[in-house]
Amino acid sequence: MLVGYARTSSLAQVAGLEAQERELRAAGCDKIFAEQVSSVARREQLEAALNYVREGDTFTGTQLDRLARSVGDLLEIVARLEAKKVSLRVLSMSGSQPLDTGTAMGRLMLAVIGAVGQAEREAMLERQREGIAKAKSLGRYQGRAPTVRKQAAEIIRLKETGIRPSEIARRLGIGRASVYRVLDARQNGEQAAA
Repeated sequence: MLVGYARTSSLAQVAGLEAQERELRAAGCDKIFAEQVSSVARREQLEAALNYVREGDTFTGTQLDRLARSVGDLLEIVARLEAKKVSLRVLSMSGSQPLDTGTAMGRLMLAVIGAVGQAEREAMLERQREGIAKAKSLGRYQGRAPTVRKQAAEIIRLKETGIRPSEIARRLGIGRASVYRVLDARQNGEQAAA
């Protein structure tokens, strides 16, 4: 059985998710797990897909970056699949053939691609650190705005409609602890005003 996995980083990327699902169906996937969540967040559908596959299945993704956040993460996923005797197939590769760990060439390609991807990520992070250091030295670095503060009004609105904090966190793609911090700050502010 071909089992597909599709992921985009945010809820706004609907077209990207739909395109991945079409590509997976065209490749013959019988079952597709899809989610819209950052690669650094808990990927529940990825976990569900990895638990779903059985011996002889092929776990299929459209691109490596949709599947794994790093080489270590990729190798962990591959190890889990290999333990279940499931191969990994990645459809979109720079060459004409997709990556398939069911073959010796596919396993070699995976190792090389993973190493190159990790090197690119580390180089990007190094350039980012250098840019931040330069901006700080010039007094221009502000840092990123806390994401949850921007969503505080929505968190409070959802809570007032009776939605539980864990569901609010899931809907907004943030941590449950962040939701509780916003709700606690609001409650403490109301008590101080009283």
